[in-house]
Amino acid sequence: MIKAVLFDLDNTLLDFLRMKNTSVDAAVSAMIDAGLPMEKNKALKMLWELYDDYGIEYGEIMQKFLKKTLGEIDYRMLARGIIAYRRVKSSFLEPYPHVVPTLIRLKERGYKLAVVSDAPRMRAWLRLASMKITDFFDVVVTMDDSNGKLKPDPLPYTIAMKKLGMKPEQSVFVGDNTNRDITGAKKLGMVTVLAKYGEWSKPGKNAKMPDYSIKDISELLKILEKI
Repeated sequence: MIKAVLFDLDNTLLDFLRMKNTSVDAAVSAMIDAGLPMEKNKALKMLWELYDDYGIEYGEIMQKFLKKTLGEIDYRMLARGIIAYRRVKSSFLEPYPHVVPTLIRLKERGYKLAVVSDAPRMRAWLRLASMKITDFFDVVVTMDDSNGKLKPDPLPYTIAMKKLGMKPEQSVFVGDNTNRDITGAKKLGMVTVLAKYGEWSKPGKNAKMPDYSIKDISELLKILEKI
């Protein structure tokens, strides 16, 4: 019997890539306005390449970008870019449609809820708080809680289930990434649900396929009724 539902955060509860793309675009435009001598598309390409090298959550990416492009950090450009990034980011920290009503229904039905995210602890909590959904979750596990172990490593999942007092067969995991979210949860024996609405990467050759797929988070309620 399913008693717990665990969620990935970015691109499952929050449209993270849309927020990131729009925020980065605004930052680059602001730095160009401040005197950055580079064509916008080229600058965007270079910045995203740096994200590929250092990780999507890397906090000093604009410093790396300016040092690579100018040979030094121009703090006027840096400040303009960071302010523009933060301004746009704050306006996009909203849950996907139907997230809040679905979480309400799940709590009404008595399910224990958790978030298992690869984001750093503070950033994960800030996103949840900005969306005003922190109180729905009994447990939140981030990369800091799992000693830097990221999905599909079993540790983040097992920490969450231990805190919930649940076994894998009592749990459903919902995530957007087949290679990480679904594969890790599936290996542990959890029921898996792929959030197609947030999917952006293709399954690798070693990926496990999900038990179910949804195009809207509200579809999760019907799946839980079946199982």
